Amino acid sequence: MSLLTSLIQASTRFQQAMDTRQTPSGKPDDGVTNEPKKLEAAGSPGGDRFTPSEQTAQDPADVKVQKIPLHQYKQTVAQDLSYIRDTLRHKLAEYNLHPATALNVSKGEDGKTLVEGKVPDEIRGKIELDLNNNRDFADAFNRLSVSEPTLHFMDNALKLNQAYGVRNSLLSALVSENQQFNGLQDVLHRYDSLRRNTSATQAMATGDSQRYAFNLNARA
Repeated sequence: MSLLTSLIQASTRFQQAMDTRQTPSGKPDDGVTNEPKKLEAAGSPGGDRFTPSEQTAQDPADVKVQKIPLHQYKQTVAQDLSYIRDTLRHKLAEYNLHPATALNVSKGEDGKTLVEGKVPDEIRGKIELDLNNNRDFADAFNRLSVSEPTLHFMDNALKLNQAYGVRNSLLSALVSENQQFNGLQDVLHRYDSLRRNTSATQAMATGDSQRYAFNLNARA
């Protein structure tokens, strides 16, 4: 018999002797029993404790929010963004301005297009006149002034919901449980209606209630 085999056997006998000494006597009056304690299964009798119960099902409000086709919304809005951006770039080229010139375009209280930037006043006035006479530009800008703030709000609310489980009541109000009524125009209409409500406006981000502006070549 090798030395290693002898050591293993000796160790085994020693461990068995220690286990015998540590085994409780199991007397009726000392409260100790040798019977292994049975584990109580969580949940209902016969149920699998690893299977989620119906009580842990997702809230319908969370389900409908998670089904928002935000990516499709962004693709639709991207068309207006691209058109506005290209139109302004063409104006810079038309008036021989540097292509990196920063422009800020917004709507005045009278609904007319306003242009701000480090350009001569005469040229700035001509660009404003051109844009106000461009019906396609005005329509695209009007759509963007509603759609972009809406998507900005929804994107942030969804990120908070997915990352931390934070539920936003305004986001839930924007979305219908019937997916047929969750087209972009449906959502934009609801958002605009909520924004007109005083209490809803106060709850929304401060930037959403400010005048919308499109910035070309803006530096962060």
